Amino acid sequence: MSSASTSPARAGNKNIARDIAFIAVFAALIWAFSFLKIPVGSLGVPITLQTFAIGVTGFLLGPWRGFAATLLYVALGLLGLPVFAGGTGGFTVLAGPTAGYIIAFPLFALLCGIVAKRCLLKLSGVKLWLTLGLLGLVASFITIHPLGIGGLVINANLAPADAIKADMPFWPGDAIKNFAAAAVAVFVHKAFPRLLTDD
Repeated sequence: MSSASTSPARAGNKNIARDIAFIAVFAALIWAFSFLKIPVGSLGVPITLQTFAIGVTGFLLGPWRGFAATLLYVALGLLGLPVFAGGTGGFTVLAGPTAGYIIAFPLFALLCGIVAKRCLLKLSGVKLWLTLGLLGLVASFITIHPLGIGGLVINANLAPADAIKADMPFWPGDAIKNFAAAAVAVFVHKAFPRLLTDD
């Protein structure tokens, strides 16, 4: 068999191995950023840098690898590894006030990846940063905040209006984290312009 006939298979295997490595590394990155925990209010839902790391993951890896990395992180936490904020883990978190936020994480990464893949085709520099930051924030308000509020209603027995009030302290920090994640993405994609090519 000629080397020409085997090279596509080898290239495919190399891409799969690379994608698996990216997924594992970024799942670990999200875990690392979960260690910072600032409790907000009386419900025990903390401000963390997880959403920053998840935004970076989606912006850098694209929709499917970003989704897979974040889903791996969530799955490891639900299986009992202490990867969630404050070193918690296990299925019992689904009965707590943070459940909705955790469930939303992979969806947030997916939307950030879609946004990044489309924006990188047309934008660069400051325009790319502003657009990624703004659309990342929109993605957060489509996924993380609605599901987080739903989790507070179900698991903390809050009225919807009270759950929204409990969620509001996270909004300013969320904006900062999304624009910070966008800044990281712009810098990395400038250095590695083919990073999203095969996602």
